Amino acid sequence: MNNHTTGDTFLLWGFSSFPDLQRLLFVVIFFSHVTILAANVLIMVAIKLSHNLHTPMYFFLCGLSFSETCTTMVIIPRMLADLLSGTKMISLPECATQMFFFFGLGGNNCFILAAMSYDRYTAIHNPLNYHMLMTRKICFQQIMASFAVGILVSLTIVCTVFNLSFCDSKTIQHFFCDISPVVLLACDYTFFHEMVIFVLCAFVLVGSFILIMVSYVFIVSVVVKMPSAKGRYKAFSTCSSHLTVVCIHYGFACSVYLKPRNSASFREDMLMAVTYTVLTPLLNPIVYSLRNREMQTALWKVMGSANRLILRK
Repeated sequence: MNNHTTGDTFLLWGFSSFPDLQRLLFVVIFFSHVTILAANVLIMVAIKLSHNLHTPMYFFLCGLSFSETCTTMVIIPRMLADLLSGTKMISLPECATQMFFFFGLGGNNCFILAAMSYDRYTAIHNPLNYHMLMTRKICFQQIMASFAVGILVSLTIVCTVFNLSFCDSKTIQHFFCDISPVVLLACDYTFFHEMVIFVLCAFVLVGSFILIMVSYVFIVSVVVKMPSAKGRYKAFSTCSSHLTVVCIHYGFACSVYLKPRNSASFREDMLMAVTYTVLTPLLNPIVYSLRNREMQTALWKVMGSANRLILRK
């Protein structure tokens, strides 16, 4: 008997364990999603319209905001629909597509954060030649390289997962097609498959994190040699928002994707997944807005212009 799932559908069990909370979860996640979209769009528009923000740091931030917005669009609309739906079914091609884009964009986010750390190092270490070293072309190439690596890693993961044969159970113990709950349904999932997926996840998470830490080691080595306390404070303050986002992003992602798998932890993983699919994209624009005076000024200008436009109508 052939158990391969071509043409089959899965059941996204998701929040079905909490039937009394589904409407409340819908309201909370819906408004969080709207806030994520509004905040990230505001950041992108502010960077586009403010000439003083046309620098490499804000170019990368614009790329990160766009990637975060796309990541949430892959997961949250489907999650909201399933919270109100009685079926919660997803076809195998839809499941594979969701996994592909989620991990592709997630990998892209990781390497954009690494590029941002290198940008901060270049700005602090070589401020006089900064704009020659970090041209718009180089920044664009780094964004494209981040996207390409994310897509290639994601494609390899998806091919590994969906070339498996699935057994009779088709219930995914999650609200989206994440790796662990999907491979748990496979009949021929082996240690080799587990190692391939682990190495790929580690390459993205640990690899990009090492690049970030190397940049910060060099940043610290430069900053401690600065003669004035004011100069040291200014240098560290330019990195504070990025470092905060890095801690939030990698803390949640590593706690899910780099720990041993077992079915008993799926409820815990699902709750953690809500954090990095909803809360993290919500916190990122807040962190960059609250800790950055230039961004605050640009955002107020954009909102002021929007208000005047609405009042005229």
